[in-house]
Amino acid sequence: MRTGDSQRRVDGQRVVVRRSSRRRKTVSAYREAGRTVVAIPSGFSRAEEDTWVRRMLTRLADSDRRRSPDGTELARRAERLARQYLDERAIPVSIRWTADQNTRWGSCTPGRGTVRISDRVQGMPGWVIDYVLLHELAHLIEPGHGEDFWALLAAYPHTERARGFLLGVSHAWDS
Repeated sequence: MRTGDSQRRVDGQRVVVRRSSRRRKTVSAYREAGRTVVAIPSGFSRAEEDTWVRRMLTRLADSDRRRSPDGTELARRAERLARQYLDERAIPVSIRWTADQNTRWGSCTPGRGTVRISDRVQGMPGWVIDYVLLHELAHLIEPGHGEDFWALLAAYPHTERARGFLLGVSHAWDS
């Protein structure tokens, strides 16, 4: 947590309120390491803060429901991506969301055919989630990160954009 952040529980969720003197009107929210961060202008009153925290929690929950991040939806999404970009050569034996990956976006065990996607990816844009899925699916075909591996991802049009997005998020979380 940064200096000046306040943390509390709202409806059973860990929430960090990050006040910023650079913000004038905008409010944003995202998930970070098992908690929700709500960034607000520093001039907001406590009542405005409470209103916006609840509003942003509702928006994130609605967004999560629309994405249907259960295992069934994740498996369907992986199958679609494998069919579209990997000639169906990378259908995992199992695929699931996991909460115990704090330094990786996903992981793959090629010998077992298993893929795990960090729940920190939930709430990110769909094209980023698709990239993380494709990245791990490609490891079912090519375990390393050599030229053959990157050639598998070349067909996905958002690879470089998603990698940049994830680098930016990692940088922001590490700050």
